[in-house]
Amino acid sequence: MNILRIIQDIEKTDPEVYERLNSRRSLFSSLSSFSTKAAIAAVPIALGSMFKKAYGQSASGVLDVLNFALTLEYLEDEFYKNGLASPTAIPADLRTVFTQIGKHETAHVNFLITAISGAGGTPVTKPTFDFTAGGAFADVFTNPMTFMAVAQAFEDTGVRAYKGQAGNLISSNEVLTAALQIHSVEARHAAEVRRLRGQKGWITGNSRGDMPAATQAVYNGEDNVMQGGIMDVKTVTTAPLSAVTEGFDEPLTKDEVLAIASLFIVS
Repeated sequence: MNILRIIQDIEKTDPEVYERLNSRRSLFSSLSSFSTKAAIAAVPIALGSMFKKAYGQSASGVLDVLNFALTLEYLEDEFYKNGLASPTAIPADLRTVFTQIGKHETAHVNFLITAISGAGGTPVTKPTFDFTAGGAFADVFTNPMTFMAVAQAFEDTGVRAYKGQAGNLISSNEVLTAALQIHSVEARHAAEVRRLRGQKGWITGNSRGDMPAATQAVYNGEDNVMQGGIMDVKTVTTAPLSAVTEGFDEPLTKDEVLAIASLFIVS
């Protein structure tokens, strides 16, 4: 989960969030130090206690952001729990990897519930999920290759969603440093799932590779060659176009992420 993205979104609705959390510099200096010394799954627990202290009453904008994030974390948490509960979704030699990823998602859900309750709000009810996406992945929990394909779609989406907020962090070295530390872990998760599927660890153009057609929205826009809105990368290199597109993960907007997630949400 993108903890720093959530805080950045909260700042848009509550400009005083950093004062509530004992100043921007203090918060992110502490987070940066903490995240280099502890498992990433522990970060939400630490931040959860900060939010609980910061908000003594409901703040609707903050709660909207947190409940949006909680819905997405419910999705991933439930997906890995179902996969681990199935005797055939995950090969025995890969269960350790997916068990660890699942633990991260459970920690993220617990963090958000704590934060929302601490802010005086009510955590959104877990939606009903259809991980077959209306039948597009009918054997998701009986066929390991289908399960890992959906896992790759979720992880690749997460990396792009995180980058979608990077521009909002550039004004603060402390925030950006901490964000990149966490982002690197998320990117390694995505690369690991791709490796387990026998795929290369990066995306070429907007190609989904051997992924099912229903996942194409995850990869749309990855063929962009304009970086920073001002530089056409093709004009500064003799590398083939395919290699140029492999050098960057393109951002996804919040609406684009929601559109992808909605494929798996029934109600």
